[in-house]
Order: sequence, then C-alpha cells, then structure tokens
Amino acid sequence: MSTQKTKRAEPSKPKLAVFKFASCDGCQLSLLDAEEALLDVAGAVEIAYFVEARDRRLSGPYDVTLVEGSISTPEQAREIREIRRQSKYLIAIGACATAGGIQALRNWRDVDEFINIVYAHPQYIDTLATSVPISDYVQVDFELRGCPINKHQLLEVITSLLIGRQPRTPTHSVCIECKRRATPCIMVTQGTACLGPVTQAGCGAICPAYNRGCYGCYGPMEAPNTESLGLHLQTLGMGADEISRLYRGFSGYAEAFRLASDRFEEVTA
Repeated sequence: MSTQKTKRAEPSKPKLAVFKFASCDGCQLSLLDAEEALLDVAGAVEIAYFVEARDRRLSGPYDVTLVEGSISTPEQAREIREIRRQSKYLIAIGACATAGGIQALRNWRDVDEFINIVYAHPQYIDTLATSVPISDYVQVDFELRGCPINKHQLLEVITSLLIGRQPRTPTHSVCIECKRRATPCIMVTQGTACLGPVTQAGCGAICPAYNRGCYGCYGPMEAPNTESLGLHLQTLGMGADEISRLYRGFSGYAEAFRLASDRFEEVTA
C-alpha cells in the first residue's frame, strides 16, 4: 500500500488587470507609488495585465480590472466593451475615466476645427467628437475619483473587492477636509473662488491649504448645490463666463458640473 501523499494544488490567485485609454498615466503611477502596500497587493493577486509595471500580459477573464482614461477614439470604444466582457469587477479610476478628463473640453467645441489647426495631415486622425467617461459605454462597478487618484483609496477599493465587502470612500465635500486640518475657508477669509463646497473629498484639501481654490479634481460630491455656489461666486466679483469655465475643469463633464457650466454659459450668451 502506497504511503505517498498527494500534493494539493494551491488555490489560484485573483487576476488583476490595469488598462489605459486617453489619459496621462498619473493614476497608474499612483498605484505604483503605493510601494510596500503594493507589494502586499501583488502577493494577494496575480497581476495579469499592467503594461506600466511589467511585460507579462495574460489574457482574461479578470477578477478585478482597473481602467484609467476616457473613451476618445472608435478603437477605444470597441476595446472597453471587450474589457467589460472579460471582467468580473470593472473599476474606473481617475477624472478621465469617471468624467471624461480635461480632454472633455472638446465636447463643447468642434473637434474637427482643433484637428485641422494642430495636425499637418488631419486625414490620418481617427477620433470621436467627444471624450466621455467609461460609464457612457459599459457598466462600471465602482468609480474612484481624482486627478490623480488617492493611492490609499485605490488600495482600499482593491482590498475590499478581494475580501468581498463594499469599498468605503468619502462622499462629503472638500470643506470637511479643510475643517479637519484646521484650514481657514479661503472664500470667507480671502474671497478666493473655490469649488470645495461642491467637490467630493479625497485629496486632503491640498489646494486650499496652500491658499488656492479647489479645482474640482474629485468631481461633484453627493448632492452638490452648484447653482448656489455659482451665485455666491458672482458676489465675489466673478462673471458668469468665468464661473462656467471654472466648472469645466478636470471633472467638467461630470453631470452636475456640466449642467452648472452650461447654465452660466447661457447667462452670457
């Protein structure tokens, strides 16, 4: 009778994939910047596709997929649908993936005019008229805001999905972060225009801490009163056209900011 023990196969690790579309790579770099914490994540998952970090590229399906960047070309529109099909959980990371990014400024203008001005041979450019978030094309399981994203929030989301719980990220405004770090309100004390009252927290209120108004990198907070803030900014001396441009920043094509910017643009029309 054989006494040789059968060796059990080790359970396979969840497969993590990271993809990029129209963006600056900043959100992927935030993941790499996690350093030691990233090593812990790498030990818990199999990094199947992450061009920024390694050469090896494994095909799907994937358990968790992170997608940076907006959809700006027909090829990207086709690719995101295939990525969705191959992914159990699809997470949009950063302002480009969740709100179209700064490149969404094209959405208010004629993109063909830009192409003819910038490129010597515009006939070779194949692009869409708009730059839009991932969710305009496929279902997204979670959106992580920021430009770039907060690395600690990213690790929270990845860890939560791996252990089967709902990720916890803030939905309150940047103003709460200012209060927590004892930063005086720059709109009250200095009359500086700031999107903090309508912007989701996550950055630690970096800009107000250095006497700069919030640029809205993390997009609209939960139930933002953009109309009221715009009216207050007018009392500080801002024109409707300036307010419209202020809303059209890093997350300008997020619905709440987009509608506010359009309303104030109509005032100047």
